[in-house]
Amino acid sequence: MVSTLKYHGPAILWALFILIICSVDLSAAGESTAFFPGFDKLTHCGLFFTMVVLCCNGIIRQQKPKSFSYKQALVVMVAFGLFGGLIEILQLEVFTWRDADWNDLFCDVLGVCMGMFGVMLTVTAMSHEKK
Repeated sequence: MVSTLKYHGPAILWALFILIICSVDLSAAGESTAFFPGFDKLTHCGLFFTMVVLCCNGIIRQQKPKSFSYKQALVVMVAFGLFGGLIEILQLEVFTWRDADWNDLFCDVLGVCMGMFGVMLTVTAMSHEKK
């Protein structure tokens, strides 16, 4: 089990950070003039983008030879899409001081897709570079 998660420490810590930040009452921060409209959505997208990149890095580093398949990409995308949905359900049912929002879930999934696009583009470029 430890060897399976050897390279996934940063992704696990980032997922815990997302869970914590999405459970904290930030209503006063949202009213601050320091943030522009849509800052929350941009944050959701960036958090999930980063989590996908960290997780895929762990998957790639774990394998010998280093590779990344479309099947693995699909599993990561579905898992983190569901994680975003779980956070919205928790905000609706448990963290009642937060608002569950379909737009937040959309931005979570958008961040997942953007992160996976970046990973797949990089992996493909690196595989063609070796030839």
